Amino acid sequence: MASTTDKEKAPSATEINTPTHEPDLDEIGETEGYIVDVSLVADKSLVQGLKLAPDGHTVLIPQPSSDPNDPLNWSWTKKHVVLIIVSMTAFLPDYGSATGAVALIPQAAIWGMTEDTVNHSQAGNVFMLGPGGLATIILAAYFGRLPVLWYFVIIALLTAAWCAAATSFNSFMAARVLNGFFSTVAQGGGLMFIKDIFFFHEHPRKINIWAGFVILSPYFGPLFTAFILNVTKWEWGFWLLTIMTAVCFLLITFFGEETFYNRHIPASQQAVPKSHWRRIVGIEQWESRKQRSTFWEAFVRPWKVIAKPTVLLSCTYYCFTFAWVVGINTTLSIFLTPLYNFGLKQIGFFYFTPVVAALLGFVSGHWLHDLAARVYMKRHNGILEPEARLAIIWFSTPFMIAGLVLLGFCLENGYHYMVTSLAWGLYVFGIMVTTVAISSYNLDCYPEGSGEVGAWLNQSRTLGGFVISYLQVRWALKTGTETSFGTQAAVLGGMFFIVVILQIYGKRMRTWSGRLHFKTN
Repeated sequence: MASTTDKEKAPSATEINTPTHEPDLDEIGETEGYIVDVSLVADKSLVQGLKLAPDGHTVLIPQPSSDPNDPLNWSWTKKHVVLIIVSMTAFLPDYGSATGAVALIPQAAIWGMTEDTVNHSQAGNVFMLGPGGLATIILAAYFGRLPVLWYFVIIALLTAAWCAAATSFNSFMAARVLNGFFSTVAQGGGLMFIKDIFFFHEHPRKINIWAGFVILSPYFGPLFTAFILNVTKWEWGFWLLTIMTAVCFLLITFFGEETFYNRHIPASQQAVPKSHWRRIVGIEQWESRKQRSTFWEAFVRPWKVIAKPTVLLSCTYYCFTFAWVVGINTTLSIFLTPLYNFGLKQIGFFYFTPVVAALLGFVSGHWLHDLAARVYMKRHNGILEPEARLAIIWFSTPFMIAGLVLLGFCLENGYHYMVTSLAWGLYVFGIMVTTVAISSYNLDCYPEGSGEVGAWLNQSRTLGGFVISYLQVRWALKTGTETSFGTQAAVLGGMFFIVVILQIYGKRMRTWSGRLHFKTN
C-alpha cells in the first residue's frame, strides 16, 4: 500500500490538458494496428526508442511513465494481488445467482409455490447484474475505481445476509434483486481494472484468469448448495455466499488499490497517494476529481461506446451465445430430478462437469489466444489488428453447437447421464474460450473505453440470461428439449456470422465510426 508524505498538487484545468511526451500506442494501435513484437517488424525505425518488456522484443503498450505510482510500474506481486481480488469479487454475482437454482426446490415446498414461480427471484437477480455493471463504470469514471468497488461490496454483503435471513418470498425476492445490482461490481468492471494495471500483450492471459472466475462461478453455486441441502436448510447456501462476500470485502479493505491513472498528464501533475484508508473511502479521489471525467462525461461514456458498430455487434453476438449458459444452469436441476431420479447429492456431483470443462477452457486459453495473435503477426509484418482476436472463435463454436444439440437429445430421450454430462461440458468449454476472445477483441478496439465495453458485454449476456431463464422450462415442456435446444444451437450458429462480418469489415467500421476521444481512460 503506497504511502508518501509528498504534498498532492491539484492541477489546474490548463495543466490537465498538458500532453505527456510518451507516444500514445493505444491510439496508434486502434487506427493502424498494434506493434507488439519488434522482432517481427521489418522496418525497425517504427519501433526505435520504444520501451520494451524484459524479454527485449515485446513493446510495452501503453508506454509506462517514470512515476513509481503508475499502476503499470507496480510490482508483479502487487498487480496480481489486485487481479485476484477483483477476480474473486467477480466470482460472487453468478455464484450467488446460481445458488438459487438448487435452493428453489425446498423453497417452493416451504412457501407453497411452484418451482417456476420461485425461479422469478433468480431471473430478477440475473437481470440486475447488467444495470449494476453499467452503474459501476459510470461511478468509477467519476469517483475512482477503489471506493466504488468497496461501497458496492459492502451493500452486496448486507443483501447476501438478507437473502439468507429472508422468511418470505417477497423479502427474498427484494434481497436477490438488490444483491444482483451491487454484487456485479467486479464482473461489470473487470476489464477496466485489467486495462489499468497490465500491458497490452498481457491482456488475454489476465482476462483469461478473470473470466475463469466468472465462468466457473455459476457452477460452484449449485454444486455447493446441493451438498448443503443434503444435510441442512437452504438458508446455509446463502450464508456461505455471505461469508465469501465478507472475505472479498476484507481483502479489498486491506489490499485493494486505486488503479486509475491519468495518462494524459505528466507524472509531475499526478495526484500523489497519501493514505490507504483515505483512498478506500474515496476522499483522495474526490480531491483529485478534476483529473477524471465530470459526472456528465462519465454518464455519457457508455452510450458513446454502445453506439460503435463493432461493440453493438459484439454484444448482440454474446447475448445470443451466452444466454443458454444461464438458461441451462438455472433450470437443469428441474430436468435432472425426474429424468434420472437424482437427489440433491447427485445433482451436486453432476455440477463437477462444467467446472472441469471451464478449467480445461481456461488452461487451453492460456496458450491459444497468444498463439492466434502470434500467427497473425507473423503473417502481417508484426502488426496485430483487434480482429485477429476473433479467429479463436472458429475453434470454440463447434464445441458449443455440438454441446447444445447433444444436450437436447439427452434430455429428450433419456440418454445415460454421462452423455448428458459430456454434452454440457462441450458447451461450457466453448463458452470459456469464446468469452476471452470477444472480451479481448473489444478491449483492443477501444482501450480508452475498457470499462464501458466490459460493462456492455456483461449487460448483453445477463439480458439474454434473464429472458431465457423465464422461458427455458416452459419452452422445453411445450416443444421438447430436442427442439428447444436444437433451436438454441441454430441461433448460436447464426450468430457466428456476426463474427465473420467483424473479421471482414470490423476495421472499416471502426475507421468509419472514429475513436471515442474520452477525456481519460
